[in-house]
Amino acid sequence: MLIVTSNDIPGYRIEAVLGEVMGMTVRSANIGANFVASFRAIGGGEVDEYTRLVYDSRQQVMQRMWQDAVSRGANAITAMRFDTGSIGQAFTEVCAYGTAVVVEPIAQGQAGATKQSVGVVANQGQAPQG
Repeated sequence: MLIVTSNDIPGYRIEAVLGEVMGMTVRSANIGANFVASFRAIGGGEVDEYTRLVYDSRQQVMQRMWQDAVSRGANAITAMRFDTGSIGQAFTEVCAYGTAVVVEPIAQGQAGATKQSVGVVANQGQAPQG
């Protein structure tokens, strides 16, 4: 599945718009991570415990958004964005959202075709090798 932050996908024609899809989580760092992070913050620099928490949260919400899109029959998501917010002092909300669409690659010789879309069209005609 293609997931892009742009409103369209060069070389692909949007055949159907299936609506907004999203994935969300609310997270809190465990007490151990908070303890270690507070000492690390004294010296400055990256706080690895929180970096991992944010990275894992983004991966989780992307997966949930992807599942939402697949359940609607989409093969791509356009206009994907992340949003975050705080809930009280201990919780962080992370959300990924976009527009679920059905796209078709544009073949060689047609207006809007790209090297990528031409390659996808060519591969669609080949039998899978195993």
